[in-house]
Amino acid sequence: MRIRLTIAVAAIAALAPATAQDNAAIPLDYAAAQQRLLERSDAIAASSANVRGKEAQVGATRSLGRPEVEFEAQLLDYQKTLYLPLGSLAPVAQAYGIGDPLRFQRQETAVRPIVTATLPLYAGGQIAGTKAGARAQLDQARAEQEGAISKQLLQLVQAYYGQQLAERALGVRRDVLAGLDRHVADAIKLEHEQFISRAQRLQAQVARDDAARDFEKAIAELETANAALAGLLRAPQGVRPTTPLFVISQRLEPLETYKAEALDAHPELGRLRALEAQAEAGVMIEKSKQRPTIYGFGQYNFDRRDSLLTDPDWSFGIGLRYKLASGLGRTQAVEAARQTALQANSGLQEARTQIEIGVTKAWNEAEAARRRFLLLDSSIESAGENLRLQRLSYREQQATSLDVIDAELGFARARIQRAQAAHDYVIALAQLLDLSGQVERLPDYLARADKEVP
Repeated sequence: MRIRLTIAVAAIAALAPATAQDNAAIPLDYAAAQQRLLERSDAIAASSANVRGKEAQVGATRSLGRPEVEFEAQLLDYQKTLYLPLGSLAPVAQAYGIGDPLRFQRQETAVRPIVTATLPLYAGGQIAGTKAGARAQLDQARAEQEGAISKQLLQLVQAYYGQQLAERALGVRRDVLAGLDRHVADAIKLEHEQFISRAQRLQAQVARDDAARDFEKAIAELETANAALAGLLRAPQGVRPTTPLFVISQRLEPLETYKAEALDAHPELGRLRALEAQAEAGVMIEKSKQRPTIYGFGQYNFDRRDSLLTDPDWSFGIGLRYKLASGLGRTQAVEAARQTALQANSGLQEARTQIEIGVTKAWNEAEAARRRFLLLDSSIESAGENLRLQRLSYREQQATSLDVIDAELGFARARIQRAQAAHDYVIALAQLLDLSGQVERLPDYLARADKEVP
């Protein structure tokens, strides 16, 4: 009795922190946890800010190609000297003591308010390339946002159902420890009555001590899982998942369906397509630097009284600008941009191949876990019945202590394997949906679940 009391006190002490946290934890089903993550994830918020920044950048490029109007005001303190040749009047002027040429000097302070308008007429493709590059950067930001959301949701599935698995494992370990506690107590009684040997009683004690260590390990694993989920959902008080591990007993949609979805909607492919578009825009911009630019211009002087003699009242015209020589090799710059585009295209093709492989792997893992889960139904029933019979046989001296221990551990192993199979199924399904760009649809699959792990 003393041994059993000590065991019970130790088990209660070990469970006390977990129980206290569980009482304060927020109960959330998976759909509510997903919504909370989307609202509170800093990674998603950062990607959303990036999208808004790129949207503003695209908006800024919409005005490219419109006239640029500049106002300039100058305060000038100047001196101007002019010489006027007299020509044929020089002899007459000399008779009056006037030198040739006439010299005029003007010194004063003036204000020059001038408005200048410039309109690009032909930029060699630079404006179109800049706009295309901005749109491609926005597409990249949106793809990265989708990728951030998918990554966070996949982490949520792993954390949420990882905690569920840890709780199931802890429950099994607790039952094993309690069962072996009873077995040790029975063994002590039978040893006192000299129905079994001391060696058999020690076998029971050793198995019970192993179960206690497994129980302690399960407690630590559950605490780690609790911390992971609470941190992900920004819930310091902890989270209590209410959606159990599940399996859909029917086969998933055909593999080709998920492959087609992946090649169409995977965020990484969208990001690489955007990078390819940016590279192509870069080629367009580099080529434009080899071409002339043509622009129209106009200028108006608002204060003609103080204007310089060389300043027009107004002017307008057409200009052409062409760079004859540059410190940067323009041909090589175009070739570098082309190679960047080829690199992006090759990366896109490689990503398509890897994603198809990943989809196949996840689909096969989900299918294997589903079949394994269904096969374990009968195993658990058989293992439970075997344990019951071995306990009865042990009390009647028809079985050994080792038989009971093996039956106890076998029943526990079957229960954990079943929970593990359900967990493997959920994780593989989430990875499959993540690769096909639809991990946010996991709640729809939950509605189809017809097998659960209580």
